[in-house]
Amino acid sequence: MNSDNTVLLETDERGVATLTLNRPEIHNAFDDALIGALLRTLESVENDAGIRALVLRSEGKSFSAGADLNWMRRMAGYDRAENHKDALQLAALMARLNGLRKPTIARVQGAAFGGGVGLVACCDLAVAAEQAQFALTEVRLGLLPAVISPYVIAAIGERAARRYMLTGERFDAAEAWRIGLLHEVVPEEQLDSRLDGLLDSLLKGSPQALTAAKSLIFAVSRRPTSAAVIADTAERISDIRASDEGREGVSAFLEKRPPAWMKPR
Repeated sequence: MNSDNTVLLETDERGVATLTLNRPEIHNAFDDALIGALLRTLESVENDAGIRALVLRSEGKSFSAGADLNWMRRMAGYDRAENHKDALQLAALMARLNGLRKPTIARVQGAAFGGGVGLVACCDLAVAAEQAQFALTEVRLGLLPAVISPYVIAAIGERAARRYMLTGERFDAAEAWRIGLLHEVVPEEQLDSRLDGLLDSLLKGSPQALTAAKSLIFAVSRRPTSAAVIADTAERISDIRASDEGREGVSAFLEKRPPAWMKPR
């Protein structure tokens, strides 16, 4: 938890950490202080061996409305070097969330605009309430969704990006699901129960295998199936088969018992 409580972190007995954006009065908008707090919190999650999965959520009506107005006013007076330094900080946040070695789920209860869309795209899974709204409105301000673009385009594809990054129009949760930004859309009252169901599925996997699976996806996606890729995948399965968790998982399956990493409920 940071000193001003704009970012909250709680971990339950299962090892599920919940990171909460806690600026509901300004729709959980970003500024440099919030970005710094999120970076520090994600680093602590990465380094905590007891944390098995991360939920990213927000207080209030909005998931995140993008850039804070006061931050935008300050940025308007920055020179190019200051803007570059500022952009690198936001880029570092997106890269850390995207590359976190533990599974992540975005819980989207309301509007996600600009950088808020980036946060959703950087999570491994994303579930939203039916009333959630999304938009990439940067061009309407004479700007670009630049540092979030690698993750947003990976999620929704080039074709959808060419529409929504250029028009800046809002789209609803059903459309966000159709284009791949979301994995599931549910009525608001079912959001937490569906989140728990996804967490239950994640926690059945071994911590080591979940980390290795994320690394595998990044290593293989959007690359041709070359001899180097084939060799790399063979190395990865060989390593994990010989690992303690790999041996435990196979033994548990053959012995028809829960593996050691699954805590009794």
